[in-house]
Amino acid sequence: MAAHIAGNTLECLSIPLELKKEPVVDEKGSHVLGPDGKPQYRCGFKIGGGIDQDHTKSPQGYPDNGIYVTFIQADGPAAHSGLQVHDKILQVNGYDLTMVSHKKAVDYMRRGAVLRMLITRSTVSTC
Repeated sequence: MAAHIAGNTLECLSIPLELKKEPVVDEKGSHVLGPDGKPQYRCGFKIGGGIDQDHTKSPQGYPDNGIYVTFIQADGPAAHSGLQVHDKILQVNGYDLTMVSHKKAVDYMRRGAVLRMLITRSTVSTC
């Protein structure tokens, strides 16, 4: 993977993915509600990176401050969507994630029950 320089055009192929989150349920099978009273959902993956992170200290060795998938839960929504560890998330539900903080990326991903993503992976592109 070559590093992307802010302000330069991304010349890569993106892969569209749709991830349908699963509702979080308690031991009785009831939907778990968040502090706002809305049902909680799980995506089944973790991310790393962001413009507020030092990518040179990343244990995964990512080449830039993009948002990368660092973990996929087996048999979870992310695994079913085709998302893979080390995928770089370029966009979520129309929000550009190429120049955002880690927290902002998490905030965008918490919205809604479906994530429509554009990702790139090293086996497909060079960005």
